[in-house]
Amino acid sequence: MKLKNLMTELVKRNGSDLHLTGDSVPFFRVQGQILPASSEEYSTKDLYLDLEELLGPSKITVFKEEKELDCSYGLEGIARFRMNIFLDRGKISCVMRALNTEIPSFSQIGLPDSVQQLLSRPRGLMLVTGPTGSGKTTTLASGIDWINSNFAHHILTIEDPIEFIYSNKNCLVRQREVGEDTKSFSNALRSALREDPDIILVGEMRDLETISLAITAAETGHLVLGTLHTASASQTIDRIIDVFPTSQQMQIRVQLSSSLIGVISQTLCKTIDNKRTLAAEILVNNNAIANLIREAKASQVYSQLQIGGKFGMQTLEQSLSQLVSQSVITTDEAYYKCNRPNVLKGILDEINPEKPN
Repeated sequence: MKLKNLMTELVKRNGSDLHLTGDSVPFFRVQGQILPASSEEYSTKDLYLDLEELLGPSKITVFKEEKELDCSYGLEGIARFRMNIFLDRGKISCVMRALNTEIPSFSQIGLPDSVQQLLSRPRGLMLVTGPTGSGKTTTLASGIDWINSNFAHHILTIEDPIEFIYSNKNCLVRQREVGEDTKSFSNALRSALREDPDIILVGEMRDLETISLAITAAETGHLVLGTLHTASASQTIDRIIDVFPTSQQMQIRVQLSSSLIGVISQTLCKTIDNKRTLAAEILVNNNAIANLIREAKASQVYSQLQIGGKFGMQTLEQSLSQLVSQSVITTDEAYYKCNRPNVLKGILDEINPEKPN
């Protein structure tokens, strides 16, 4: 099958994504760059038939009805793939993301020990945020695998779709896929509270109901892990609050200030040797942070991150500057990925005052 050959070639080239559209040449994303995978066009008919053979007629029927489909597929001996099928000017199209079958450790990802301390908490809400393709799912997978190896808990994941497959190590792990095992994130979360979990992973906190249920679960004695598409810790706090009607926001601030335990806002950077590495802003909730959340002063959170190193906190700019000082990434890449160029410049000037940035 042509499709399986392309999936295999993507993994061999260490690519992240395969882009397909009927009657067009396929493309790979490799180290962040979009490159032609072949000079031969993939006909609409062949692409449709290959997807139907790969996924089965039932999922293709869902695609026909909804005109889009999220799912996953495991190519034996190669990798698992997260898939989105959609229409592009009436032609069937697909983007497939290759997922590591082996879950990397925290040290391999580049996350500090403070993250393990957050995951050791018995209850609370921990969020991993960042743009699409920033490695949020991999970070959460590393966290679940670490808990699975070090504690005896019941872990329940709610995902759309399931990307990493967990085996039971010291924990009992149950994985539910939206569309296959449950109708929605919110339905699964309501049900989860009656399923005796210690830890609940919510693949994506998309709407008010899901966010509200996640906060409630965190307040009622569960460790809840989730993701949001936000670029910083302070933006994450504002995003959660802004989802709710104005009349509820004060109460949500109080709830969030006590239930939130930490935020990892991350991005992937191109390294000097053309690989990718993680840079992360880390918030660890303490009395000062909780007060700022309650008092609607999220804009002041950044200053607490700057001085919160002893609590395991760091800003994105501190993380990027460290990667520059270690000659992992270039100064240009650090500026490209940062949120506050002036702050980054100040840090880099302190590290190497004789070298202009």
